[in-house]
Amino acid sequence: MPASTILVADDDRAIRTVLNQALVRLGHDVRTTGNASTLWRWVADGQGDLVITDVVMPDENGLDLIPRIKKIRPDLRVIVMSAQNTLMTAVKAAERGAFEYLPKPFDLKELISVVERALTAPPATPAPQPANGDTDDQLPLIGRSPAMQEIYRVLARLMGTDLTVMITGESGTGKELVARALHDYGKRRGGPFVAINMAAIPRELIESELFGHEKGAFTGATARSTGRFEQAQGGTLFLDEIGDMPLEAQTRLLRVLQEGEYTTVGGRMPIKTDVRIIAATHRDLRTLIRQAQFREDLFYRLNVVPIRLPPLRERTEDIPDLIRHFLALAIAQGLPAKTMEPAAMDRLKSYRWPGNVRELENLVRRLAALYSQQVIGVDVIEAEIADALPTPPPVEEQRNDGLSVAVERHLKDYFAAHKDGLPSAGLYDRVLREVERPLISLSLSVTRGNQIKAAELLGLNRNTLRKKIRELDIQVIRGLK
Repeated sequence: MPASTILVADDDRAIRTVLNQALVRLGHDVRTTGNASTLWRWVADGQGDLVITDVVMPDENGLDLIPRIKKIRPDLRVIVMSAQNTLMTAVKAAERGAFEYLPKPFDLKELISVVERALTAPPATPAPQPANGDTDDQLPLIGRSPAMQEIYRVLARLMGTDLTVMITGESGTGKELVARALHDYGKRRGGPFVAINMAAIPRELIESELFGHEKGAFTGATARSTGRFEQAQGGTLFLDEIGDMPLEAQTRLLRVLQEGEYTTVGGRMPIKTDVRIIAATHRDLRTLIRQAQFREDLFYRLNVVPIRLPPLRERTEDIPDLIRHFLALAIAQGLPAKTMEPAAMDRLKSYRWPGNVRELENLVRRLAALYSQQVIGVDVIEAEIADALPTPPPVEEQRNDGLSVAVERHLKDYFAAHKDGLPSAGLYDRVLREVERPLISLSLSVTRGNQIKAAELLGLNRNTLRKKIRELDIQVIRGLK
């Protein structure tokens, strides 16, 4: 990569020094400043091939500088750094045309990688601007942990697109909040946001709920009814708990995604649809695919951009911010102000939170409403958590069943899951494939990737083994066990 001139603006002298040393070692010419006015003068004079700027500086907000830079030098890339570490910071940086947003403290290797991309990437189209002025500072998501920072960066990149998103995460992690953020700060913010929970709708009514029905389409259909697709026209349709959608509705949804049109139940005329699809689930869809309970082709249509929301136990450093946020909401709702003593906060951080953020929010509301003391102590927390802990399930005795018995037990559970129905056709081949893949994969593992030895071990022709490896998409790594 040829040497470039990089302009660095940060109020922190130590950060300027670190960046200067790292970038100079790469052969770049680096100019540093602690204020926005000097940076603006350099840019206005035509200096620099890349800008790295902090958000908070003594004389001007770095985000406010970006539109001015883009107006006079639209091709100049700007990398934004910030210790504010909120979703809105990432969104504003993306809206105003920043090439990348990095939360502080940043990883130096990651920053250097971003610098290299910024200097070598081809010119991009201008970033979309907010439709109704600037975005406000209300935060739809709370947390400054590394896990949440990565989610903020992904969301910021998605705001100007219509890409289909699949949100996965345990119950209570905030999947609908993410979906609403994508809508409220995205290009479809002027349209409706329509949510439907597949788990809450009777199976026989899901198609009517999604696509609407005509008068007389079925018993009780006394008038035409609009479905969620029609209600969401021009906006966003949020399909919550998509893993609970019955197969027949999955087939119709796949057709809509492929063709961009649908028919109402009992209708004949196709209706064009213009909605952004965001789906969410707490279930493992790949497991459901293997169990023939979810269509694989629909999964790949929905899983264009996957976002995994971490459980609260994986981001315990966010708990104090979340508690302060929920306590402030409680005050706004007329409940008395409360604070937490440090030991109480530490105990909350060590709890496993099976109900995730929703469980934490409910606990904070309870503390604000039911306890008279202004400062909540650890004794109160211990009592509340003890009441919340479920009774541990009985420990099952270790089974030493043979393979055939274990397979039979698994298949009984599989058939039972279909209740009065039957699995889809082709069960024999699907079951054999489920056994075949781990058998071949483990045989290759114990033979250290030697296909001749693995074929001999399995009693297969070598060409047959190669064919199976291709069909089952098994990765072969020689020399590793």
